[in-house]
Amino acid sequence: KSSSEVAERLEENGHQNKRLKRDADEEDVEDQNKKSPKRKIVLLMAYSGKGYHGMQRNVGSSQFKTIEDDLVSALVQSGCIPENHGEDMKKMSFQRCARTDKGVSAAGQIVSLKVRLIDDILEKINNHLPSHIRILGLKRVTGGFNSKNKCDARTYSYMLPTFAFARKDHDVQEEVYRLDKETLEKVNKLLACYKGTHNFHNFTSQKGPKDPSAKRYIMEIYCGEPFVRENIEFAVIKVKGQSFMMHQIRKMIGLVIAIVKGYAAESIIELSWGEEKVDVPKAPGLGLVLERVHFEKYNRRFGNDGLHEPLEWTEEEEKIAVFKEQYIYPTIINTEREEKSMVNWLNTLSIHDFNSSVVGMQANHKNLK
Repeated sequence: KSSSEVAERLEENGHQNKRLKRDADEEDVEDQNKKSPKRKIVLLMAYSGKGYHGMQRNVGSSQFKTIEDDLVSALVQSGCIPENHGEDMKKMSFQRCARTDKGVSAAGQIVSLKVRLIDDILEKINNHLPSHIRILGLKRVTGGFNSKNKCDARTYSYMLPTFAFARKDHDVQEEVYRLDKETLEKVNKLLACYKGTHNFHNFTSQKGPKDPSAKRYIMEIYCGEPFVRENIEFAVIKVKGQSFMMHQIRKMIGLVIAIVKGYAAESIIELSWGEEKVDVPKAPGLGLVLERVHFEKYNRRFGNDGLHEPLEWTEEEEKIAVFKEQYIYPTIINTEREEKSMVNWLNTLSIHDFNSSVVGMQANHKNLK
């Protein structure tokens, strides 16, 4: 045979071998995908939000790092989702339960998405996450499940140093201050005013007074007994509501602090439901933690159908508690000690002009009458 024929035959064999290898590789990937087909799941997440610009990813804006940036990267690296799903999150039907703001932490965030159910999935995802972000649990859910729409309530906590409630005319030594029973009762009486359905347009920057979505339903809100950490006394406010608007909880707490300290009259809470603009101060984001999200309707319908598990996390409670003690509480306490975010914010309360809003509104009420 001529040398050119031999060369052609060798080249053909070479291409054939490459093609066979490529086909075999593709079959391996297909086999792997068949073994772990995509399924709709929810992940239970805990994270310390310090240093992050909130939960929700801003695709194309790498300067503002979010929790979801780290999560998506870990999902791709662990092999749960293809790389292109990371760029377009709709492809994996991704939905988070709550968009936590800048610096806000979570002990019980839930995200729903479609993933390949690979072996040791939680361990593999966590291996690609920083230690202050953990996936603590996973459950299979119905194909049409959307964690934001199916969630009927969210519970947040707000941890703050109790000297925030000291009267403005008292000289407060932060480490020495202790909350007395009467002040705690006053705090709880004021917080109770928020219960029920109200127009919270004054507690966010996004809504006008006539916007129906500014009406929100608060189920529960109270301040627990104080406790001492690192020589500073803290207390935790718990609030459960159907859903919350941006900055709403921080403003609800900010206004109560302003009243207890003596900067604003008690009547301002009632007046804030009205149409007038009220200057409501926004407490620091540091102490806010998404504690848990509730799926009561979903659990009633699918939790005991024999195919799906109820979205309850009793088995994970211990892991959640350990994570909070390890990452969330120390971050709040140490940041408060070092950066004095509450002290600095309290110094701005005197700038707020609560009276002009109240006087203006009272005058309007008289004119209307």
